[in-house]
Amino acid sequence: MSTKKIAVTAMAGRGIPVRGNDIDTDRVIPARFMKCVTFDGLGAYAFYDVRFGADGQKLNHPFDDPRFAGGTILVVNKNFGCGSSREHAPQALQKYGVTAIIGESFAEIFAGNCCAMGIPAVKAASANVEALQALIEMAPASQVTIDLVKGVITAVPPGPLAGSKEGMSFALDMPQAFRNSLVDGSWDSTGTLLENDKLISATAQRLPYVTNYA
Repeated sequence: MSTKKIAVTAMAGRGIPVRGNDIDTDRVIPARFMKCVTFDGLGAYAFYDVRFGADGQKLNHPFDDPRFAGGTILVVNKNFGCGSSREHAPQALQKYGVTAIIGESFAEIFAGNCCAMGIPAVKAASANVEALQALIEMAPASQVTIDLVKGVITAVPPGPLAGSKEGMSFALDMPQAFRNSLVDGSWDSTGTLLENDKLISATAQRLPYVTNYA
C-alpha cells in the first residue's frame, strides 16, 4: 500500500448532464440498496428509481443515454445531494464512474462526503452551469476540465466546434477548506495516517494504555 497522499488538483473528462433542482440522496441511491456490507457494486443502482420503471424498462435517464456513455463529470443544478446524509450517495456515483461534480449548489454534508472521497463537488453560477449542460447535450464529446488550483472550469467541444464560441471557461467556487484538502492530499485520511506512521508509533509507545503497537 502506498504511503503517499493523493493530491487532487484537476479533473477532466466528458460530462453527464442531470437536470433538476433538489435531487436528494434517496433519488441518487434508493434506501433499499443500502444493505450492502461494502460499497462495491452500488454504481449499478445509482438513480435506479428514475432510470427504470416498475417493469424494468429504461426511462431515458442521462445515465443510460448512449451519448453520455463513459462520462465522468456530473453536471447538476441547485441543492444537489439534499436529504439524508448517507455516504452511499457519493459512493454510488463514484462506483458508477463519476470523478467530479459541477453544480449550482450542494447540500453541505453531501459536498463534505464527496471531498472525503476525493471527489470535487464544485459550484458555478447558474447561467454557466445551464450553458455547460446545454453544450454537453449538443456536443457530448466535449472535454470538461475542472482546475482546482486556478479555480476555473473549461469545456472544449470536439471537431469543427473546437475553439469556437461554443467553448467556454468560467470560475468555480467551493469551500476553501475542501479545496485545500483536495489539492494538498489531506482528504486521503488513510494516506495521511500511513505517511505519519512513525509519529503515530512514537506517540503510541508513550501512552501507558496502548500495548503491543507495532
